Amino acid sequence: MQRVCFLLKVRQDKLAEYRERHAAVWPDMLDALSATGWHNYSLFLRDDGLLVGYLETEDFQAALDGMAAAEVNARWQAEMAPFFESLDGSRPDEAMKPLTEVFHLA
Repeated sequence: MQRVCFLLKVRQDKLAEYRERHAAVWPDMLDALSATGWHNYSLFLRDDGLLVGYLETEDFQAALDGMAAAEVNARWQAEMAPFFESLDGSRPDEAMKPLTEVFHLA
């Protein structure tokens, strides 16, 4: 199982709405994440907008590809894009760059 961690930056003026949106993620989005191999997926948000994402998956690229092919993901990403800083025209899911794991206590 791969452990994946990534960082993104949520705009200061969008923090409250970002939290609200994630308190009510669409059921079909949750189903798509599960169906494409996203397990133990968590998002952590700091008050300055730093977003830390963590997930476990058999194959991260396959999980990304599966979501890229899901219609619900295209809608979700379009709605979420305005929440983030520095996407440079990318969708939020395309801007997720995994961090290098340097330690894990098994």
